Amino acid sequence: MNISHVENAGMTIGIAILIGFMMFIIYDLAKRSNAGKFGMGVLFFALGLGMLGFVIKSVIVEILNL
Repeated sequence: MNISHVENAGMTIGIAILIGFMMFIIYDLAKRSNAGKFGMGVLFFALGLGMLGFVIKSVIVEILNL
């Protein structure tokens, strides 16, 4: 196992933790603003779309590198 494998695993784990934390922040924002179910859905959809784009980009890059 060389350093690039360790860096790749660390980056993957770090980004997964960051995305999880951002999802918690979106949830907390919706709860504190009394957004309701529809408002919470809109917040998760709109703010989560950026994270989804990042994940999709990573998957596409991995597929193209095969």
